[in-house]
Amino acid sequence: MPDYRDDLRLAHVLADAADAATMDRFKALDLKVETKPDMTPVSEADKAAEELIRGHLQRARPRDAVLGEEYGIEGTGPRRWVIDPIDGTKNYVRGVPVWATLISLMEAVEGGYQPVVGVVSAPALGRRWWAAKGHGAFTGRSLSSASRLHVSQVSRMADASFAYSSLSGWEDQGRLDGFLDLTKAVWRTRGYGDFWPYMMVAEGSVDICAEPELSLWDMAANAIVVTEAGGTFTGLDGRPGPHGGNAAASNGILHDEMLGYLNQRY
Repeated sequence: MPDYRDDLRLAHVLADAADAATMDRFKALDLKVETKPDMTPVSEADKAAEELIRGHLQRARPRDAVLGEEYGIEGTGPRRWVIDPIDGTKNYVRGVPVWATLISLMEAVEGGYQPVVGVVSAPALGRRWWAAKGHGAFTGRSLSSASRLHVSQVSRMADASFAYSSLSGWEDQGRLDGFLDLTKAVWRTRGYGDFWPYMMVAEGSVDICAEPELSLWDMAANAIVVTEAGGTFTGLDGRPGPHGGNAAASNGILHDEMLGYLNQRY
C-alpha cells in the first residue's frame, strides 16, 4: 500500500498557512464579501486562502493538479488536490466559528478519483481532524499530539443522533417527506451543518448525517476521515465516495436504513 504520510504532513502545512490567513480576517469589520453567480457568498479570505494553498502546492507538488472552489481546476495527472478554502462561508462572514478549511489529495483509480489524504481544520473552534488511506483517522493539535477516531456502535435508529444542514435542500429535491420521517425515527436531531457533522460521525458523537446538494470540494476531505474512522460515506444513491453531488455518512451499521428513509418517497 502506498505511504501517504509525506502528503499528509504537507496537508498540515497547507492547513497551518490557511488557518493563519483566515483567522487574521475572521470578524474583521472591513471584510469584503461578494455574491457568486450561484448566489452563495465568497469573502476575500476565501480567495486569499485558496491562493495561498495553490502557491504552496505549486512549489511543493508542481506535477499535481489542483481543484479549488474559487479558482477551478489547474493541471492534469493522476494526483489531484481538492480545496475548499472556507467551508461554511456564511458562518464565517457572520462571525459564527463553525467553518473550516478542507484539503484533500485524490488519486486516479479505475472509475475515477478517490481521496487518499484529508485534513479538516477549524481554527476558530481550535479543532483539526485528518486521515490518510490505510493509516486511520485522527484529531488533535498536531500529528504528534493526536487521538485516533472511531465511529459509534449505535445499532438502532431509535438510539441514533442525526445531524443535517437545513430543510430547504431536501424540499427542493422532493425528499422532504422521507427526511422528516427519518427525523421522527431517530433519538435526536441537530442542524450543525457543513463539515462538522461528518467529523462528529468520525468521532462517534453523531451516528448519521446527510446533505442533499454538495460539490466535490465539500466532501473529499470529509469522506476519507469518516471512512478511515470505520464509517461509511456515500451519495444518497448509495454509491461509495464523494462524487454523487450529495452525501450520507454514518457509523456503517445504520447506513442502509438511513438511505431507505431518504429515498423512500423520492
